Amino acid sequence: MAMGGSNKFNVAIVTFPLKKSGFTPLENLADIVDLISENFCIVSGIILGDRKEAYTDRRELTNILEKRKRLSRSHINSKNICVYIIEHKPRSTKLTRIINYLYTQLKITHAVVKNLKKIDLWIFFIGGEGLLLPILIVKIFKKKPILAFAGSGRQVADAKNDSLVKFLSFLSKINCTLANRIILYSPNLIKEWNFEKYRNKILIAHEHFLDFDKFEIKKKLSERNNSVGYIGRLSEEKGVLNFVRAIPEILKERNDMEFLIGGDGQLRGEIEKYISGKNLNDKVKLAGWIPHEKLPDYLNELKLVVLPSFTEGLPNIMLEAMACGTPVLATPVGAIPDVITDGETGFIMENNSPECIARNVMRALKHPNLERIAENARALVEREFTYEKAVERWRGILKTI
Repeated sequence: MAMGGSNKFNVAIVTFPLKKSGFTPLENLADIVDLISENFCIVSGIILGDRKEAYTDRRELTNILEKRKRLSRSHINSKNICVYIIEHKPRSTKLTRIINYLYTQLKITHAVVKNLKKIDLWIFFIGGEGLLLPILIVKIFKKKPILAFAGSGRQVADAKNDSLVKFLSFLSKINCTLANRIILYSPNLIKEWNFEKYRNKILIAHEHFLDFDKFEIKKKLSERNNSVGYIGRLSEEKGVLNFVRAIPEILKERNDMEFLIGGDGQLRGEIEKYISGKNLNDKVKLAGWIPHEKLPDYLNELKLVVLPSFTEGLPNIMLEAMACGTPVLATPVGAIPDVITDGETGFIMENNSPECIARNVMRALKHPNLERIAENARALVEREFTYEKAVERWRGILKTI
């Protein structure tokens, strides 16, 4: 597997077709694994929705993945690298959704089979925990499947009450048994995600690193308007509806506040309806999906980012906000407590009820040392979330496996 004493590996990253929110984590992990691999393969894809949106997503993901090939060819010792982009068509009924999901698994499995001879380590990443067919094939051919969890399928299933997501959560349990190793973002997640039975095969790592020339402080906190924002998927597990419902409570105490909601998802219509019904259109800006390259500009306009999630892994937007000198208020889920210490590097709230969110937003904005907290947060991510640290962490993980 490793090439002589060079600590080079033959590695593939496999994901289920992604929504846009998955592009950055995939690109980060590809950047890390590409550097330390001899043969490298990526099997990913897009979810087909609106034709124009699907075209844009395919182009964006293609650019991300093809960059790996261009960079590899530019090396003196160029490596073998392959890229597969699988398309998945969502369906509406329970039966057609499951059938189409399995059909997409067959397409992914075909790509896996074509590369079994040259790839030893198979990292199943975002959505990969439900890919039973490819993982079975990898095991049958005596290769090593690794599950790298970006979130909890079980907790997402509980939040969404979705039959397909519950089916995938069931598949995830089987795959956890089959996997040679399971990679989590934090030791906290072993208990939170009910992974105690797999403790002996769990390793801790993440793919998060930041471009600090891009995510930087462009505007001092004292120069920003009283603006509070949420940026992320508009879905149940993110708790975004509770944040929206907290806005009227916040405005009762501070009518000078402004709010930003950035992102897209199935709750967008419900959020728009609530904002209109409460006559909040002049107070709340719905920005839609924010391209990653524009995130620093948005974050530098906010005084506080709120992450009211029911479940999380290690949210990128938290780290990106901290790098931009924007304090973060979050629920204590996933790896968030590893990064945020209340009153030192950000703020933690007890739960994500609208009342609790409103109370803690006011607490954070009134904090006498808010600027110092923002400085501490920036210093922490500069120290802990570099590309070099991420590469060394993953090199150690792959050597262990």
